[in-house]
Amino acid sequence: MTDPQPAQQVFNIVAVVQSGRLQYEALLLAASLRATNPDFAGKLYLAEPQQGGAWQKSVAVTDPSVRAMLAELGAEILPFEAVHFGQSYPHGNKIEALTALPDQPFLFLDTDTLITGELASVGFDFARPSASMRREGTWPVQELYGPDLAALWQSLYDRFGLTFEDTLDLDQPANYWRRFLYFNAGWFFHQSPKAFGQRFLEYALAIRDDRPEALVCQEIYPWLDQIALPLVIHSFGGGRPGAALAGLDGAVTCHYRTLPLLYARESDRVVEVLEQVAGQKELRRIVRDYEPARLMIYQNRGRKVRALFDRDDLPRREQAIRFVLKREGLWLR
Repeated sequence: MTDPQPAQQVFNIVAVVQSGRLQYEALLLAASLRATNPDFAGKLYLAEPQQGGAWQKSVAVTDPSVRAMLAELGAEILPFEAVHFGQSYPHGNKIEALTALPDQPFLFLDTDTLITGELASVGFDFARPSASMRREGTWPVQELYGPDLAALWQSLYDRFGLTFEDTLDLDQPANYWRRFLYFNAGWFFHQSPKAFGQRFLEYALAIRDDRPEALVCQEIYPWLDQIALPLVIHSFGGGRPGAALAGLDGAVTCHYRTLPLLYARESDRVVEVLEQVAGQKELRRIVRDYEPARLMIYQNRGRKVRALFDRDDLPRREQAIRFVLKREGLWLR
């Protein structure tokens, strides 16, 4: 039985932009949205942390050509102040940026994402939030004499007064990481960025500053956002994405992480969209200043990467792909 397809809604997209790598990824994201969804009715917001608060140094996009191109592609830079995370935990930008958005349905995307299909084909139910399942079992780690994974997760649900048993995937073995609600924070959505952002911040700060005793031996960085995210989603009545959302991490969006990983493992359609938008004259003039793009896209090293891997028989873990890329001198970040 497939999930019901709710009526299409107008929604906004938000990603975080900073100087350096993220500004070039934002250009490719914005260009891919324009190319594949020219009639997108929402707004693409690029949340930019401002100097001050938790960012002692400026990370703003200072290149006027980048800012002008982002505006030409329909993106609006949205300044916000990071108070709690900033330089100490840049992943926290995605948490603190949310409350700066207009309070309308939103889809958060990591900047290293391409839009490759029609967003209108995705069956969003913004009242029931969800997030990306394209993840590995990075957290928590089973300590030799510590609590098992179930006890670790249970302690968090108890900490915030949330039910736990109804989050479990009972098709997975007991104490196996996939049994528990765990997402990649590369995409997530909800109907209210203000409510979602406030709760995300509340939970993340509590885990950072007043974690349950069961977690005392667990390393929470850089996974703090992904530890808090399932709790937030569950608290709003959300859960794992169903079939209606299959286009995310599928035919509609691709969270590629790095350009070498994109060429190594993503579909021909993803490569086609990347090279199509990066080949546009005005965009090429700017993006070629980013070394991974210059080498992978414009000097065709991406094709060398592509020849190293069989997309139908990839290594199960990303670490193995990275090892091959580093061995061949093709790893760039």
